[in-house]
Amino acid sequence: MTTLDHVLDLAALPAAEIPASARRIARFSLYDWMVCGLAGVAEPLAVRLRQVIGAEGGHPVAQVFGGPALPARAAALVNGATSHALDYDDTHFGHVGHPSVGIYPAALAVGEAMQASAAAVADAFLLGAEASVRIGMLLGAVHYNRGFHQTATAGAFGATVAAGRLYGLGRAEMRAAIGLCATRASGLKSQFGTMGKPYNAGIAASNGVECAALARAGFTSAEDGLEGPQGFIPTHSDAPVSAGLWDDPPPGRFRFEEVKYKLHACCHGTHAMIEALAAAKAANGLTPAGIAAIRLRTSPRWLKVCDIKAPRSGLEVKFSYVWLAGMVLHGIPTAADTAYTDALARDAALAAFAGKVDVQGDPSVGDMQAEGEIVLTKGRMLPFAHDLAAPIPAAVLEASLRAKGRGLLGDRAETLWAAVAGLDRLSARDLGARLGAA
Repeated sequence: MTTLDHVLDLAALPAAEIPASARRIARFSLYDWMVCGLAGVAEPLAVRLRQVIGAEGGHPVAQVFGGPALPARAAALVNGATSHALDYDDTHFGHVGHPSVGIYPAALAVGEAMQASAAAVADAFLLGAEASVRIGMLLGAVHYNRGFHQTATAGAFGATVAAGRLYGLGRAEMRAAIGLCATRASGLKSQFGTMGKPYNAGIAASNGVECAALARAGFTSAEDGLEGPQGFIPTHSDAPVSAGLWDDPPPGRFRFEEVKYKLHACCHGTHAMIEALAAAKAANGLTPAGIAAIRLRTSPRWLKVCDIKAPRSGLEVKFSYVWLAGMVLHGIPTAADTAYTDALARDAALAAFAGKVDVQGDPSVGDMQAEGEIVLTKGRMLPFAHDLAAPIPAAVLEASLRAKGRGLLGDRAETLWAAVAGLDRLSARDLGARLGAA
């Protein structure tokens, strides 16, 4: 079987065969996605997108965060970008991408247009997310390291699967939709630190809706847009990783269940360092004045993503190891998005502390790990390390996500949690109504 055959099987997986554990994580991601989207409605890019896309008109069938309903493709674009505006959404390290912001907007928009159930939206998201994870893993590290943003590239295929499932595409139509996505998927890491990064998530969602809708209307495409001659994989990766990729296909195993949630409002590549330094600070009563140097070892992958040495804006601070290390040691909350102001990027104390932090890429350190040493002014050296891959019990994860929601939205977050908890009683339109302005 080809990768496309596996993806087509995944897209058609009966709902009854989806394991409860995978469905639970998909609903955690739904809650997290809605929280991030509602918290991002006032961001400049979200406001501008609502203005520009809203002015185009069209048949309003799908709700957008903080605004009126729009056509499905337009709503997917706005909601994808808005929910990624704070860069506070989930991450899957298997393919280094953010599944929810590229796929849930497509699933919900089409779900509303087709008057589907909310549960069907969550299931379509799960299958689309699984497809994006496996395609992202196939593309391999070379794809990401070359400069492609997999939230937008692999994510677009996931959005296409989710939208196509809700449109009721047959196998031939889904094949065509994926082929069309192969010529549409795009997104570059050069946009990191600008409005272009969250826009990439919106592009993925919009592409998914568009490609699925065109296939539904009878559009044709390449027979195998993924691995066929001059398809997406051979043109976007010189070293695809196919060995063992489909040895454990769903429903046997959902790799999406390995998704990680952000509990700090910055690039996920910095979270292991933040957790490690926070633990060291708490255990040893550390102060900035008592630290002579910090030597951080991280995956080389992250050096092109979150190693901005002198951030010029609050947004760039989110991608700066040296500034974030200073925030931890100075007691500035990294979980509060409101902390990441442009003034913070000009903070003299953080600028001085940044000079103490040395960041090195180490191939032995994984994408979810950080390790190093803190050198005290008195000469003592404290090792630190953290691995985000450590499992978190479902009850603890739920409590953490709900706390994050309350921190961003106040009491409204509990209303959202109640909606997700009662998802089986809601329609997609009921769910979409929760996206409007408070």
